[in-house]
Amino acid sequence: MTTSLADPQSFQNSLDRDQQALQRAGLRPLPAVSDPPPLHLVAPEGQLQVHTSPYRGSFATVLSQAMRAAGLGSRVLISQFLKGGVQQGPAGRVQLCGGLVWLRPEVPLCLSSPGHPGGADAVAEVWSICRQHLIQGDLDQLVLDELGLAVAFGYLDEADVIAALKQRPASMDVIITGPAIPAGVVEMADQVTELRRGF
Repeated sequence: MTTSLADPQSFQNSLDRDQQALQRAGLRPLPAVSDPPPLHLVAPEGQLQVHTSPYRGSFATVLSQAMRAAGLGSRVLISQFLKGGVQQGPAGRVQLCGGLVWLRPEVPLCLSSPGHPGGADAVAEVWSICRQHLIQGDLDQLVLDELGLAVAFGYLDEADVIAALKQRPASMDVIITGPAIPAGVVEMADQVTELRRGF
């Protein structure tokens, strides 16, 4: 049956007949849908993630995730505690993708054992910057590469590291990579990923 839009009475009669047919069939119309509650914004919530493996090496997925986040406008700091090289240290930090800063200790080579001359001061200098960012909460993402190994080698104090991690703001993502992650850090983590073999 077709109803002319020009005749409102005819249209209403058609609706009434449809309602009566539904009632005879035992069907009831759906209740009116109320307006949904207004959306409210939720504060961003960061995570403490641990990516560990039984060997030393860069975690390519973590580093590419950090670069992607910086490319999208996030403020990101990658700190590699035991990897040195030419013109490193806080004065030689590298800035990439606008919001990505890459920081290494001011040592001429990678630290692979405890007691390297100048190693403790260089690592402490990097940690001081990271600790400040953790407390101030002025980053979106902080990557701490080989933090656990720096603790195991005696370059950093585990209790100080855990205390600083506990002070981080809820909105900051902290990603810790490398072998020898302290048990206290693993217990705090929201996510633990174990890489079991390298390629």
